[in-house]
Amino acid sequence: MHRPAQRQRLTRILAGAAAVPMMLVASGCSSDSGDGSGDDAKKDSGASASSSATEAGSVVKEAAYAKLPEPCKVLSSKTLKEMVPKGTKSSKEGKSGDAATRGNCSWNSLDNNGVDGSQFRWLNVSLLRFESDATRGTGEKLASEYFTKRAEDARSVTDAKNTKSQPLTGMGNEASLVTYDLKKKEGTFKQQTVVTRVENVVVTVDYNGAGLAGDEAPKVADLTKAAEKAAKEAVEAVRTANGAGGGSSAGGSTAPSKSPSPSKSASKSGGQGSDLGKDSGTSTSTSKSPSKSATKKG
Repeated sequence: MHRPAQRQRLTRILAGAAAVPMMLVASGCSSDSGDGSGDDAKKDSGASASSSATEAGSVVKEAAYAKLPEPCKVLSSKTLKEMVPKGTKSSKEGKSGDAATRGNCSWNSLDNNGVDGSQFRWLNVSLLRFESDATRGTGEKLASEYFTKRAEDARSVTDAKNTKSQPLTGMGNEASLVTYDLKKKEGTFKQQTVVTRVENVVVTVDYNGAGLAGDEAPKVADLTKAAEKAAKEAVEAVRTANGAGGGSSAGGSTAPSKSPSPSKSASKSGGQGSDLGKDSGTSTSTSKSPSKSATKKG
């Protein structure tokens, strides 16, 4: 009579005993789940930090200068009078799709003295500004690379004679002077090319002269002195256009932006005569002068 009751009690005891491991298992699962969530959180945090670091790494320092001066106004009237005495009002500004990025201006002068010969002068100032780019580097770096290329181009003119090159000081961050002679049917042209970089802007001054119709050739020293003076004035014009020292704070940063590529922006002009202004990706006007541009090597 008592056996059914005993069986019932035994069943309840076993059922209760079975519930204990189930609770422990459930508790263990809950504990494991908690540990896993912590690991996931750490992973998410690490991924977020990595993503932030990647984004921060893609931001580059903002270029120092954000604008360019008007190319035909970078030189004083006094300097123009000295360099192109018969052509101070002959300025021709090259066409540019973005005046804040590139520009150039050229002048020519012909002092015709009839049977006593003539003196020819040609002057071109070109400006090329580089912006910082997340993939290619800072504007200063890109400008420095172009400076090196432009100076090398000036040293590599076909048929140039007596080519000389030297670094210059006292203008911008880096500067170079290249001089050479180029003989043409009209006479021997004395070429001076000054390339200088000021922060993220490259300034190129091309200046040549020749004695025509039997007149004596101009002195190289005089031409060089004038070209260097013009380069210094152009550099100061860039600084002044950006607030006499820079358009942006030194520690600024910018999102990726497109900057002109030296390989595409710069045409390989030889640097002689009226076509010398075809530089830095600028479309220039061509003056009617006795001199023609030379063909580049390569």
